[in-house]
Amino acid sequence: MVAQIISGNEVAKSIRAEIKNEVVQLKKVGIEPGLVVIIVGEDPASQVYVRKKGEACDELGFCSETVRLPASTTEEELLRLVDKYNKDKKFDGILVQLPLPKHISEEKVLMRIDPGKDVDGFHPVNVGKMVVGSADCYLPCTPHGVQELLIRSGNDPAGKHVVVLGRSNIVGKPVACILVQKAKGADATVTICHSRTKNLAEITRQADILIAAIGSPNFVKADMVRDGVVVIDVGVNRINDPTAKGGTRLVGDVDFEAVSKKAKAITPVPGGVGPMTITMLMKNTLHAAKIHHNYKG
Repeated sequence: MVAQIISGNEVAKSIRAEIKNEVVQLKKVGIEPGLVVIIVGEDPASQVYVRKKGEACDELGFCSETVRLPASTTEEELLRLVDKYNKDKKFDGILVQLPLPKHISEEKVLMRIDPGKDVDGFHPVNVGKMVVGSADCYLPCTPHGVQELLIRSGNDPAGKHVVVLGRSNIVGKPVACILVQKAKGADATVTICHSRTKNLAEITRQADILIAAIGSPNFVKADMVRDGVVVIDVGVNRINDPTAKGGTRLVGDVDFEAVSKKAKAITPVPGGVGPMTITMLMKNTLHAAKIHHNYKG
């Protein structure tokens, strides 16, 4: 069996083209989607993510601002800044880049963001709306990206048994909530597995669609999946490889070479789920702009 390679780069490119066209139409009626990104400290990975978010805004025609704060910024100073942007009508979305320095409570900061501007989809109000299937919430970007990859690659989850490896609040739980809804691109039967799951391989072999999000390199082996499975690999792990440039390379949570020989379709790492996350952030910001301006077009 030759597996279909689900390219996140290609799907993200298609969605960005749709967003770009919508932004052109919005600007004709005086609406410009706006996103502010706040980063505290010098975390190298966060710096890369923030730069990519700014580039995406420029590419799509969004108004954007990046606020860089020193690691010594106090919690109160950050909360006051969030309050400022909550009131600023120029910006439809606010994103505070995680992780934050240890002296700042991530929970307090995320709670302070206006749920109507929470384009990351982490505020409890949006999480609650996601669970009950409300149409007017912002879905978390990576899980929403997983759903779009399935739909746009012709692997509709409706009626399928989806097994999710991982129960994080960032990916595992929300992707299960999204795919179990009575809605287009959902309607799946979902099982969540985690570190305490017994007979794990027995369950993963039952999956029509397997979503791996546990942060363990090459964890899913060929004997853990059945023939014809669709695999979405959310994992991003850096491993030592003397043959690779810089001596390391990125791999997912799935043993790609072995599993791809049995799979009907599979996402690569890199180039699979990764490109979708920022793209779905842009989609959420566009959605927020439409809501804030009561745009019905």
